Amino acid sequence: MQKYKKIYVLGAGAVGCYFGGMLARARHDVTLIARTDRAQAINEFGLEMDCKSFHEVIKLKASNELSMLSDADLVLLSVKSLDTQNAIQDIAPILSGKAVILSLQNGVSNVEIASQLIANSIYPAVVYVASGMIGHRTMKHHGRGELFIGSLKEMGPQDIENLQEVSKLFEMAGVPCSFVPHIKRNMWLKFLVNCSFNAISGIGQIPYGEMVKVPSIVKLIDEITKEFLAVASCESVDITYSEAQKANELIATTMVTQVSSTAQDLVKKKKTEIDFLNGYIVDLGKRHGVPTPFNESVYSLVKMLERS
Repeated sequence: MQKYKKIYVLGAGAVGCYFGGMLARARHDVTLIARTDRAQAINEFGLEMDCKSFHEVIKLKASNELSMLSDADLVLLSVKSLDTQNAIQDIAPILSGKAVILSLQNGVSNVEIASQLIANSIYPAVVYVASGMIGHRTMKHHGRGELFIGSLKEMGPQDIENLQEVSKLFEMAGVPCSFVPHIKRNMWLKFLVNCSFNAISGIGQIPYGEMVKVPSIVKLIDEITKEFLAVASCESVDITYSEAQKANELIATTMVTQVSSTAQDLVKKKKTEIDFLNGYIVDLGKRHGVPTPFNESVYSLVKMLERS
């Protein structure tokens, strides 16, 4: 019997629409919680999924009403990191205790923030998908689309059951999903490529594949990476320089046409997640006494562009 019958996507941006759309395409009961204009467009015309392997219009429900979450079995949390605290505070009185939350967000601090505000089971997902929204209802897929899921705390039998069922749910919907025992390291590997690519892509409004054609940008990515690894080591995360290089190279070759979420936010005149990316590394560097001038430089430039 299916464990997760009622699925909600809280924050129907590109990532939420991709994974929510894939589940809805597999005939699961999915509701997108989105801004009014997006919800109206998707309810009227459907979610257009322009993917690498298919191009379809998916019929699913969308709403701007948080009260709908009262019957949720599974919530895919895909709001921006800067909205995590407010989003969890808003849904805490609404969610039933049985609802499971899966964070599909950038950064490494969201589960910790959410866990301080709500008693529900919350698990991190490491997301590798290149996607963007065109207008209110078209999700453009540029590449990949896999998940790694796990727990940041010691797992009991209920946690293992929850995560196995989540993995099965996505796998049967055509989304590669691996349940991994040491998710923190996977999270930091993804966090690395976010810090290496997002800010630079945003500053230059340039896709990843074009970035790495510029030798000085390749050098900048390398310096950001070295600082990142020094901070990660202080946080008891062991990633070798060789592993970091391979992770960066993989992003540049598998997401060639993708511009970062930071770039997309700047174009839309929205506040970015930079405080939870390079800004977080800068803060940790200060805490541990690790210099991070390259991370601080790109962080400062993105903050300047936000203000303009």
